[in-house]
Amino acid sequence: MSELLQFLFSGVTVGAVYALVALGFTIIYNASDVVNFAQGEFVMLGGMATVFAHAAGLPLPLAALAAIIGTAAVGVALNRLAIEPARGAPVVSLIIITIGASIFIRGAAQLVFDKQIHTFPAFSGDDPIRILGATILPQSLWVIAGAVLVFVALWLFFTRTLLGRAVLATSNNRLAAQLVGINTNFVMTLSFALSAGIGALAGVLVTPITLTSYDVGLTLALKGFAAAMLGGMGNPKGALAGGLLLGLLEAMTAGYLSSQYKDAAAFVVILAVLFLMPQGLFGRKSTDRV
Repeated sequence: MSELLQFLFSGVTVGAVYALVALGFTIIYNASDVVNFAQGEFVMLGGMATVFAHAAGLPLPLAALAAIIGTAAVGVALNRLAIEPARGAPVVSLIIITIGASIFIRGAAQLVFDKQIHTFPAFSGDDPIRILGATILPQSLWVIAGAVLVFVALWLFFTRTLLGRAVLATSNNRLAAQLVGINTNFVMTLSFALSAGIGALAGVLVTPITLTSYDVGLTLALKGFAAAMLGGMGNPKGALAGGLLLGLLEAMTAGYLSSQYKDAAAFVVILAVLFLMPQGLFGRKSTDRV
């Protein structure tokens, strides 16, 4: 029983990180219909910038805040310098642009920071909390709480605010959104800033547990994309559920089979789900463009 609970704690913690990355994908997808494969680099920037800002003398909360704001600025720059100039290009071309941006950010981070593995102190200490024979780190609770709070905030944003509805309208038909008075340029800028900020938050929360380096973004982007697809691309509820399910699946596979198979097992199950339900667990079966 304690062994199963330990695997559950591990899976939920990792799954919460995947969920945060998937939520970042969701924001960009809802605004522009583009899958932003630079999302993993935002997570890396959040962790690395916090490490170096804290090492420079900033208190950890201020270092984390500065990292999130700085990463959001990088997201805005990505939109302004790469995505907006290519507006009107095929979606595949825009996706390739985001892949190129990911490579560029990773290379720049290698030059600005370094190639070493880094961490910083956990927010609430390193003493594990014991529950029914299993243990969970206090930092894991921060990760899980962060994912839930971001999900709730995004759900309220998309369903209860005019600005959130403007984001969805821009995704459905940019020209029609402009005709009814929506500032689509602002919507796109806001979406990239929010997406980058959420990615940076994930990096800040998880770095004390998993460590960070300039090259961690690629794996996180792939896992976050898989989680978003599993739950239903563009659906915040699906992003949260997909991330948690993916994390649990990896933990169970690593615990009861072998850690060598966890990635393969996760993607096999995801492919099986998508073959049966191409829209994902919570995605709509059809999308009508107005």
